[in-house]
Amino acid sequence: MDLSIINKKALVCGGSAGIGRAAAIELAALGANVTLMARNPEKLKAVHDALPNNGHQSHGMVAVDFSDLEAFTSAVKQLANTEPFEILINNTGGPKGGAALAAAPKAYADAFAQHLLCNQVLVQALVPGMKAKGYGRIINVISTSVKQPIENLGVSNTIRGAVANWSKTLSTELGPFGITVNNVLPGFTQTDRLQDIVNGAATRLNKTPEEAAEFMRSIVPARRFAAPEEIAFSIAFLASPAAGYINGINLPVDGGRTKSL
Repeated sequence: MDLSIINKKALVCGGSAGIGRAAAIELAALGANVTLMARNPEKLKAVHDALPNNGHQSHGMVAVDFSDLEAFTSAVKQLANTEPFEILINNTGGPKGGAALAAAPKAYADAFAQHLLCNQVLVQALVPGMKAKGYGRIINVISTSVKQPIENLGVSNTIRGAVANWSKTLSTELGPFGITVNNVLPGFTQTDRLQDIVNGAATRLNKTPEEAAEFMRSIVPARRFAAPEEIAFSIAFLASPAAGYINGINLPVDGGRTKSL
C-alpha cells in the first residue's frame, strides 16, 4: 500500500494545536513538506520546530487570523504564489456552543465566514497548483454533526452541514483532475474544544465536569475519547496515493458513536 507523500507540499490549517497539530506531525512523518497555518505565532513556532524532518524536508508556517477574511485572503494568495501545494487540510476551531434558537444571526454569519468562506478562499488559491501537478487531496475536518446533530451546538451543526455539502459538490467538480475532496468527522477527541463541550454538558445535566465526561464516554461504544493522533491517521491515509479512489465521503472517526450509516 502506497502511503508515501515524500516531497508533496501540505498546508495544514489550525496546525498549532489539537487535531491540526497531530495531522501536521503525521504528514511530516510520511515525508510531506508541511506549512502550518493558525493565528498564534508562538504556538505555530513550537509545532514547526517539533515536526519530523529527514534533513531534506522544508517546513513553513503562516500566522493569520481566520476571523479576518481580508487579511486571510491576502495571506493565502501570497502563499499560493510559491510552489504548488498538493494537500490541503481545512481545519478550524468550532463555533461556541449554545442552542440554535438563542444564537444571534451574526454568530451564524461569522461562523460561515470563518469556515466555509475561508475554505473557499483556500481551494480557489490552491486548486490550480493541484491541477498542474495532477494530484490533489482536500480534506475537511468537520464533525459527526453532519450525520447526527449534537445537542447544544446549534451554530456548529448548521455550518458543518454547509461545509459537508460544499465538499461533496467540489468532489464531483475536481475528481476529473486527480483531486479528491473528503471530510473527516471526529468524534469526542481529547482537545481544548472537547473540554468546552464537557463543561457545557455538565451545566445542562447538572453534573460535575468529571461526571459529564464519564457520561459522554459511556455513549461511545469504544468507551473512551479519541487521541488527536487517531484522527490524524485517517487524515494522513486520505492524503496518500492509497486513497486515490476515495472521493466525496464523510468518514466518521468516532469509536462507533454516530448511530446513522
